[in-house]
Amino acid sequence: MVKHIVMWKFKESAEGRSAAENMELVKDRLYALVGVIDEIKKMEVGIDISHKNGSMDLALITEFESAEALGVYAVHPEHLKVVDLVRKVTETRVVLDYNM
Repeated sequence: MVKHIVMWKFKESAEGRSAAENMELVKDRLYALVGVIDEIKKMEVGIDISHKNGSMDLALITEFESAEALGVYAVHPEHLKVVDLVRKVTETRVVLDYNM
């Protein structure tokens, strides 16, 4: 099993929406991938509640059977649509992938 963790810092406003609105939109779009991309075994998306200095705004935690399955997810056309949105509304991204 592979765990894929991504965290983003959102722009204060982008695409005509506030950061909070964009976080909810991205969260909804990510969850919509479950059931569409079979390689996703588990997904959790969370919005930061601490608002501490240095914290990120939104986290994605997904699980896949293998690195190959993660690779299929990464290039899936529906995932790439979400990636396009995320790139427009975020300013920072960090990622960590590891074997469980």
